[in-house]
Amino acid sequence: MSSSHRGRSNVWRHLLVMTVLLIPALAHAAAPLPKPEPVSEHAWAWIGPYGPPTAENQGFRMNLGFVVGTDAVAVIDSGYGDAMARAMLARIATVTDRPVRYVINTNSQPHRILGNAVFHAAGARIIAAAEAAPRITQSGAAMASSAESVLGQPPGSIQPPGASDRLIENPEELDLGGVTLRILPVGTAHTPGSLVVEVVEDRLVFASDVLYGGRLLAVLPESRTDGWIAAFDRLRAFGDARFVPGHGPPGPLGDFEQATDRYLTTLKAHMDAAIESGTELQEAIDSLDQSPWHRLADFDALAGRNAHQTYLEREAAAFE
Repeated sequence: MSSSHRGRSNVWRHLLVMTVLLIPALAHAAAPLPKPEPVSEHAWAWIGPYGPPTAENQGFRMNLGFVVGTDAVAVIDSGYGDAMARAMLARIATVTDRPVRYVINTNSQPHRILGNAVFHAAGARIIAAAEAAPRITQSGAAMASSAESVLGQPPGSIQPPGASDRLIENPEELDLGGVTLRILPVGTAHTPGSLVVEVVEDRLVFASDVLYGGRLLAVLPESRTDGWIAAFDRLRAFGDARFVPGHGPPGPLGDFEQATDRYLTTLKAHMDAAIESGTELQEAIDSLDQSPWHRLADFDALAGRNAHQTYLEREAAAFE
């Protein structure tokens, strides 16, 4: 065999080895997100599975989305870290060549904000509710560190979200070019500074964690059940619009009555009555009938915690 032939063979063997080594890495890079699905004429969404964030699902267990106009793209929430945000950008590029100019953080949960730095570096302006800003800036670094631990990623692989470029206190509109987004602050629901985003021309509403479908919602120390119920009631003004919830498949508002409104109303009414009558915490939890929601995903993990947290919230509200 000639030396030139041996050289070419060595090059091909080297390329083959490199390809074999790169395939898992490329698969891992693409793994955080599947292909987005269209949910209206101008909007796409990633509809996530249920359960907590893990190294296996790489944090994808929520709904995310984006809206495309003739001039620009707006992203609804930036995902759970740098890798997911980069995957979002790559997926968006397969749908449109319009620039991503805006990211709207619908609340201050880690899976809504931890891709902010990647999108900001790509030229997007970050928009959040004014009420959400303190938690995003003050707790963002701790959230990034916690996410790295959950996902098994090295320190520094997830950047803190940083400060937002624009804070929303009143309803505002964004023109993407032939597509109008109406951004509506709805106060403290799942977390302080919840935002709802309407795609006006499509009669589509990204309601984020104001709505849950298919899985039990999570009442957090930052949540307020009365504010959450009020936020749900505000969604009724959208009539027969289609809604993309924070978790679960899109649908009309009626699809979320049982899993969100009736559940929150039951929690609040039971705990208000327990506190009014002087019932102790554990008795109030044990006497709450949550069986109508037992078929929802994550019920066993969240039902007891929700009852406990709602009691503490309503007790604090009674003494304000």
